[in-house]
Amino acid sequence: MSLYQKHVFVCENLRDDADVRGSCAQKGSIEFRSLLKKEIELRGLKGKIRINKAGCLGTCKQGISMVIYPQGIWYGRLSESDIPEIVEKTLVQNEVISRLLMSFMKNRSF
Repeated sequence: MSLYQKHVFVCENLRDDADVRGSCAQKGSIEFRSLLKKEIELRGLKGKIRINKAGCLGTCKQGISMVIYPQGIWYGRLSESDIPEIVEKTLVQNEVISRLLMSFMKNRSF
């Protein structure tokens, strides 16, 4: 049994500015994770849903990147405006938001 119902990892990898791949931190993932944590707290979900920072998830080209367990849902190209929808639809209602799925997840069943 898991301590949490859901565990979310947000990439906060920071690469050198010269790296053409960029990095999630350069795209705003640190602030994104902070706001996501606040949304979880506001909804009374702290203790049920854990929001963690992650090192490189290998998907910075599709960053800001996150993965949600136990479902193994990978979302990319995120912005702060996506946070309420991610929390309500995916974390609370267990729905996948197709437009946020990373390309390698498009044909997967959940």
